[in-house]
Amino acid sequence: MAGSSLYRLQKENRLLNAAAFGRVFKKATRSRDKWFTVLCRTNDTDIARLGLAISKKNCRQATGRNRIKRVVRESFRQHQAEMAGLDVVVINQSAAKTAGNRQLFDSMSAHWQRCQKARDDNARRNDKNG
Repeated sequence: MAGSSLYRLQKENRLLNAAAFGRVFKKATRSRDKWFTVLCRTNDTDIARLGLAISKKNCRQATGRNRIKRVVRESFRQHQAEMAGLDVVVINQSAAKTAGNRQLFDSMSAHWQRCQKARDDNARRNDKNG
């Protein structure tokens, strides 16, 4: 069990309070598909942070919500190095409850790429203006 903590999503990689979520909701780049809406915004660190808003409204069963959260967290762990400097909030759509894990994982990979592109575009825009 001691080795399993190496793969955990660390506290520094999570959005922990309402203020952190609110900052992302206030001014975010949005990416949406059939399964998820992903909001992302640059942060002032070199760390990627994840917030989950997996609603009971869109997935009634706790086991379904937990499965969705597991898939999203695992995908984030695998992509977090490329997502450095971003705060991300993932919101489920109702279709996510019936999708397979592979579909959800592929969807998240596409969202991560869109978030990276938005971050890079913002950085270029700031360099041009600054």
